[in-house]
Amino acid sequence: MCAEPGKSPDFNHHKLCMFLMKLCSAQLLFILFLLPLACADLDSDKQALLAFAADVPHGPKLDWSNATFICTSWRGITCSSDGTHVLIVRLPAVGLTGPIPSNTLGELDALRVLSLRLNRLNGTLPSDLLSLPSLRSLFLQHNNFSGNIPAFFPRRLHILDLSFNSFTGNIPATIQYLTRLTGLYLQNNSLSGPIPNVTFLKLKHLDMSYNNLNGSIPSSLEVFAYSSFTGNPFLCGLPEKSCSLHSSPPPSSKRKFPLWAIIDIAVAGGVVVLVLVLVGLLVFCCYVKKKSSDGSRLRSGESFTGGRFGIRPYQPC
Repeated sequence: MCAEPGKSPDFNHHKLCMFLMKLCSAQLLFILFLLPLACADLDSDKQALLAFAADVPHGPKLDWSNATFICTSWRGITCSSDGTHVLIVRLPAVGLTGPIPSNTLGELDALRVLSLRLNRLNGTLPSDLLSLPSLRSLFLQHNNFSGNIPAFFPRRLHILDLSFNSFTGNIPATIQYLTRLTGLYLQNNSLSGPIPNVTFLKLKHLDMSYNNLNGSIPSSLEVFAYSSFTGNPFLCGLPEKSCSLHSSPPPSSKRKFPLWAIIDIAVAGGVVVLVLVLVGLLVFCCYVKKKSSDGSRLRSGESFTGGRFGIRPYQPC
């Protein structure tokens, strides 16, 4: 389309030719400079995953190799469409054992989904993993993580599943900052304390059952079925345990007795008084009778001993 040497090109054709040359130059620059950067990002993700596999004992199902292509050959790994980043890591039931080390999974800057369920992971969650800005779904159920639930998670989380672990302590009130949550699963842990009064506008699935939570269910969460809270013996607000019926009175309040109880107490008191009076009269009568008997015997003895002849009655030795 460009003019041949020695010929006078048309002006419009000349402009088009220059435009195409610049476009080709821009594409060449992209290939020369941007593509190596993309490869560097993928290689960084690859090294982070290899470090995770090296530090965490696992079963033979996790067969990652430095000699194979991460996006097509590695179990549980899904890359972006352009092959520049790792987006999904799914490793359920592959025998992962021990804590998640720092500077491994937390280095996957573009990670959107992390599933490590049904393993034997323990300890606490590393802070760099909880700081991934692009993380949307975190599945850690059926492990043995312990300690308090972290105060902060990635703000864009849609699903958080920490169920069937050994988390203790309170549910942090900062969980209210996860405004995009659609699913929150905390069941079968050892959580205690009250449920924070938070509002999740997009939350559709909630489960806090089988913990040690206490207090009342917040009004903002009463839209969920009571099965979401069952298994917490000190939590009220369930159909079988109304807060109004099971709440204890304040320490300074005075207990009020019903009328029938007052009548029963009065009757019982009257019976006790009557019995005491009868016992007292019986004792008094016995005392008077005994006194009278002793006086009669005394008078009889005086007349016999002080008789005319002055003879004393016989007294044995």
